[in-house]
Amino acid sequence: MKLATFSENHHARFGVVEGQEVVDVTAGRSGLPQDLKALLGAGPDALEAVKTLAKTAPRFALGDVYLHAPITRPGKIMALGKNYADHAAEMGGPLPDKMMWFTKAQTSINGPFDPIPLPSIAQFVDYEVELVAVIGQKAKHVPQDSALEIIYGYMVGNDVSVRDWQRRTSQYVIGKSFDGHAPIGPWITTADEISNPQDLSICCSVNGDVRQRANTNQMVFTLADQIAELSQVMTLEPGDLIFSGTPSGVGAGMKPLTSLSPGDVVRCSIDGLGALEATCQAV
Repeated sequence: MKLATFSENHHARFGVVEGQEVVDVTAGRSGLPQDLKALLGAGPDALEAVKTLAKTAPRFALGDVYLHAPITRPGKIMALGKNYADHAAEMGGPLPDKMMWFTKAQTSINGPFDPIPLPSIAQFVDYEVELVAVIGQKAKHVPQDSALEIIYGYMVGNDVSVRDWQRRTSQYVIGKSFDGHAPIGPWITTADEISNPQDLSICCSVNGDVRQRANTNQMVFTLADQIAELSQVMTLEPGDLIFSGTPSGVGAGMKPLTSLSPGDVVRCSIDGLGALEATCQAV
């Protein structure tokens, strides 16, 4: 099932994407939570209710609605640096033997087709296509061999990075947390539709030029590894997001170094999950 947050007539709610339509399962008095983050926390019975309602609920053409970020205010956004060997090499230094975690601010969340802001104080803005896992259960001390069980679904993400601010200190957070620098979506594909999240083709292009192309089987630390480690430290909760790392081909690894510019169109896609596409805009 593909779950999207959408609006028409300026009323945001969630629905089920089927082909080129979105089914408005919250129409009328369905008794469902009114946003996807709340739905995640409502458990499997709520998801079954969504499946039932989708059979008869009103439909809109995808082209007639506005798609928002599926989850607009995640509790936590955790992200992993240098998790593909080729990307670690292009960024310089050895391959990390420990996971390199950082966070992104809630306000960095952006819609799947909304403009990517290029702030005037930023000299070097870069793209990073990533597989994003959406946590569906409250969990702590999760064993590695059952870690995928707490994932509700998956999305495409773009870990937009302001490299000059990222490199100001040893901590990445400020350079990763500019407003609008975490586009996600275009919807959440529930975990039951993805047989193996560690075998998905992943791609990013700029103005039609393919910059990144890889497979998630090239991750150094798998999603199960990531969840097992994170959950030793913090309680994971429904709606938390994990950006799982990006492959090689970023602008910071090119010669000459290549920053995003106003008007550039960035497209990030993952097989089975859809695509984000956004135009860069000076702000």
